[in-house]
Amino acid sequence: MTFPELCFFISADQFRYDGAKGSFWTLWFRESGFRFTVVMRLCTFFRSQGWSRWGIYHLFRFWHRRQQVKYTTYISFESSIGPGLYLGHLLCIVVNTQTVIGRNCTLGHGVTLGQTHARSKHPGCPIIGDNVYLGCGAKIIGGIKVGDNAAVGPNSVVIKDVPDMGVVSGIPAQVISMKGSEGYVSNQSVE
Repeated sequence: MTFPELCFFISADQFRYDGAKGSFWTLWFRESGFRFTVVMRLCTFFRSQGWSRWGIYHLFRFWHRRQQVKYTTYISFESSIGPGLYLGHLLCIVVNTQTVIGRNCTLGHGVTLGQTHARSKHPGCPIIGDNVYLGCGAKIIGGIKVGDNAAVGPNSVVIKDVPDMGVVSGIPAQVISMKGSEGYVSNQSVE
């Protein structure tokens, strides 16, 4: 990751929280989800820099680990997460390191994106598309694909792929409409 890419990712994340209305520092002190995301992005950046691998990178990694424990939120800086991540209520979120999350995604508290092994029906980790809303307590385990502009309802357990613009809910999650995530994913950043 280059420094301009880092700046783009952080500004896209900031835009998701306030639509460019406030300053970086106001948001930093007000929103724990934004603070967590910035430290995660900085870990990714410093890890990619050869000059920081044995210095500042470890300080940010330690800070990130402390935040993970404080908020019981385990999102690794090694995960592939697009710009514009929004963590509305930063508690009990678990994202497997190999999960792929697209741009402008919203994760509610209690969301789990986990891995299953070769013996399961959908082995692997979830792939989350762009502009996706995952409601509080949503569980997506295994090689499930959630399409672009999809929405997963609160406390839903997704056991099969979700189509683009699909809205799913329930245990197991079923498609209840094709209205997508419009209205749930606000302040979308553009490239």
